[in-house]
Amino acid sequence: MTHVLNRWCNVARAGAAWVALTITLAAAPVHAAPAAPASAGTGDSARVDRGLRVLSELTGGAEQPVFEAMRQDFPFLAEATAGYALGDVWGRQVLDAKTRQLAAMAAFGAMGLRPFFKIHAGYALNAGASADELKEIVYLLTVPAGFPRAIDASQALQELFAERSAASRAAKP
Repeated sequence: MTHVLNRWCNVARAGAAWVALTITLAAAPVHAAPAAPASAGTGDSARVDRGLRVLSELTGGAEQPVFEAMRQDFPFLAEATAGYALGDVWGRQVLDAKTRQLAAMAAFGAMGLRPFFKIHAGYALNAGASADELKEIVYLLTVPAGFPRAIDASQALQELFAERSAASRAAKP
């Protein structure tokens, strides 16, 4: 009987401690997040400018319609993407552009993000990757991501190759 009573007391003490913690947290002052600035921008124009230069290098100077649409409809997201993703991360010099794009393809392919896989496959071609190197990424996807994701990525590459081929034919007189 003493054992049961001791166990009950331990449970009661734990419950009381939980109630005390809950009351303490409920009574604690809440600090609101600082209000966003009136402008949609982050104000860090050097980072954004660096990111836009990186984007221009990735596209070979061609317009990037997805990013331009984001700039139009979601300017804060576009500026954050340009500043952080492109300026701070993609702008790093540890990996060369081709290796970085092949790694991005593998990541996006494994996650099943076909549009991003295709965009970065195009960037990889722009950075000097061969069609065989891009296909090798697809083959590698079968191991960590499975055949369905690899097949989806292969279809994205087929589309990209067809688009590039058609653009090449159209550019010839």
